[in-house]
Amino acid sequence: MSTSSRDREKNRLTARVGRYARVGSNMGGLAAKLAGKRLFGLEVDNERQAAELAAALGGLKGPLMKVAQLLSTIPDAVPPEYATELAKLQSAAPPMGWPFVKRRMTAELGAGWQARFAHFDKEPSAAASLGQVHAAVHPDGARLACKLQYPDMESTVEADLKQLALLFSIHRRMRPAIDTTEIAKEIGERVREELDYVREARNIATYAHIFADEARIRVPDVYPELSTRRLLTMGWLDGKPLLAFREHSLEDRNRIAQVMFRAWWHPFSHYGVIHGDPHLGNYTVYEQDGHPAGINLLDYGCIRIFPPGFVAGVVDLYRGLLHDNREQIVSAYERWGFKGLTNELIEILNIWARFIYGPLLTDRVRAIAEGVSPAQYGRKEAFRVHQALKEMGPVTVPREFVFMDRAAIGLGGVFLHLRAELNFYRLFNEQIEDFEIETVETRQRDALAAASRGGKAKVKA
Repeated sequence: MSTSSRDREKNRLTARVGRYARVGSNMGGLAAKLAGKRLFGLEVDNERQAAELAAALGGLKGPLMKVAQLLSTIPDAVPPEYATELAKLQSAAPPMGWPFVKRRMTAELGAGWQARFAHFDKEPSAAASLGQVHAAVHPDGARLACKLQYPDMESTVEADLKQLALLFSIHRRMRPAIDTTEIAKEIGERVREELDYVREARNIATYAHIFADEARIRVPDVYPELSTRRLLTMGWLDGKPLLAFREHSLEDRNRIAQVMFRAWWHPFSHYGVIHGDPHLGNYTVYEQDGHPAGINLLDYGCIRIFPPGFVAGVVDLYRGLLHDNREQIVSAYERWGFKGLTNELIEILNIWARFIYGPLLTDRVRAIAEGVSPAQYGRKEAFRVHQALKEMGPVTVPREFVFMDRAAIGLGGVFLHLRAELNFYRLFNEQIEDFEIETVETRQRDALAAASRGGKAKVKA
């Protein structure tokens, strides 16, 4: 069903002003304090300033928290002390009460919307940064998950992206190692995309196409007649949280990790598509005979589609590191769009590359990392990169790198939580065995065309 042509929520000035007032003064005060210290040549205490930043943002839920947690995974997008504090923040907004839900559902499906469901739970079953999910039942008896966006989220996102710009301006006063210009553009585009549930329905259709013959990876159906730009109604997928299996046998934990590896790397290596938010809450595990049989993919708002050439760069860099082929390594960085590649910069980039690819480079069964907590995964290496780059001045990171990096760190965190022990080398080489850039281009075009043609996933804007 279509949303009203007169969209009262579309990036409203009053909503933006309210959002600015709630966070802008705190952020502005922090920026002014840092500017003053720089002006008078005083030393900046990053740990103290990081705590003040967290305090300034901590009472504000929603998109800005999502952005803050994303920044915490990118080397030197913000100082390491900031990353540690930002990673602690929670992204879930306070849930809408029933009166708000009724108004939201009426706005999306019209008066009498409740008659279109056999049952609709008043309390949400899950809450996130941009919306909440209600369990429901279709008149035909099918169980449903109704993802309903919070009010004024478009205005909220635009206001929060302005605050993101201020956060980056604070960072620029600290002699940053990385130019955040492209990072800001990438984050802005991806967060805005998450507001569009029509787009998310197409993402679901794309993944349904990719995994049509994979029984271990379940993708929900979409109900277009009960979906709009701000309401996405899907089939309910039964499953348990990933962390419910932490004390299962190693065999069970490895089975889950193996499917997770395929769920992430197969779409990327074969179609140039990644799930950019491998958060524990975006997956559940379904069982057969008391053992994990596969995973449910639950959230498709943060899907990144890459040019096939970028995928080729990922494969080239892996093969270059595997065979110590410097020419291939340099070619990969150039494909990604890195400029001014001096020998020194290449060696610094290789620190991070060897960390990301490390588990994939040795043909043996191993953990993804030893002696590291999921929260600290990648932090030490990010700090080394930060220190090395700082001597060179700001380096511009190509925008495609942002979500690729975030997703790799997030996926590694999942493997750490599961304490999985796998031969990651063989799993990865299975995915790139017959890699050809032209084949990826064809597959991607076909998958996106199939999703656009619709079927169950065609929702009107």
